[in-house]
Amino acid sequence: MAGLKELRTRIETIKSTEKITSAMKMVAAARLRRSQGLIGKSSFYSHNILASANRVIYELKQEEQAKGVQMIYPRLMRGTGKSDTWLLLVFTSDRGLCGSYNANVAKVAAKRIDELTAEGKNVKIICVGKKGKDILRRRYAGLILDTIEGVAKKGAKYYEATDIACPVLSMFDKGEIDVCEVIASRFRSAINREIRVEQILPVKVEEYEYNKLHAPVNVVKGAFYDYEPGKMQILEGLLPLIFKSSIFQAIVHSQASEHGARMTSMDNATRNAKDMISRLTLKYNRIRQTAITTELIEIIAGAEAL
Repeated sequence: MAGLKELRTRIETIKSTEKITSAMKMVAAARLRRSQGLIGKSSFYSHNILASANRVIYELKQEEQAKGVQMIYPRLMRGTGKSDTWLLLVFTSDRGLCGSYNANVAKVAAKRIDELTAEGKNVKIICVGKKGKDILRRRYAGLILDTIEGVAKKGAKYYEATDIACPVLSMFDKGEIDVCEVIASRFRSAINREIRVEQILPVKVEEYEYNKLHAPVNVVKGAFYDYEPGKMQILEGLLPLIFKSSIFQAIVHSQASEHGARMTSMDNATRNAKDMISRLTLKYNRIRQTAITTELIEIIAGAEAL
């Protein structure tokens, strides 16, 4: 009978766990829907400023060809002239229970760090998310400059991207870094994510995926673009916005990827709990049936003896 009691206790414990994982799955699903909506809305802004900057660069290059001159582009495009010091922004979550999501991002980050180190580059890391720091500090504690926690805790906000971007731009202006890359998950669906390494500084406007697919073309004869105050001044204003937008896109995609991974993980946990409850219940019934049968045999044997 002690075995039956232990099984009952275990079944009740697993049922409680199942209720928790099921609730976490529903919460993650609700947050995922909001995150997906934010990805769609933020993409319009990002695509518009990318298209605007690409149009300006396209016309500046046409002007270079027509006049036979070489334009001096803003420093955010030119870079520092070196590529010795690299800053990696690694985006992970602050919490666990989301399967292998954080481990996969950290794995790609570690591979990139090793590649740059092998090339003789000086690497610096800023971890956006507590879990990234917890994994990477085992091997790269000396390279981690800072850890930013609590990002997108109540939904991604644009000012959070600005708070991350401003110190990075300051480091770039002071010559403390030459190149900045983002290592983050790119959301595709709840079960499909892609870990990407993307350079966001210096800003390579023409290398963005959207601009590759939507290259500017010559305007119709008679039409023209008018710029105020001027093409180069507009480009200088757009480049910091593109940089901040790239960080914001990394935040919203990472947030959606985290919720998708957690929803999938909790769904698997709930299914496993149900399977385990089913197996333990079957075992419990068999043991109980065996005990009842044994008792009946003993009663019948005792009656026959009398």
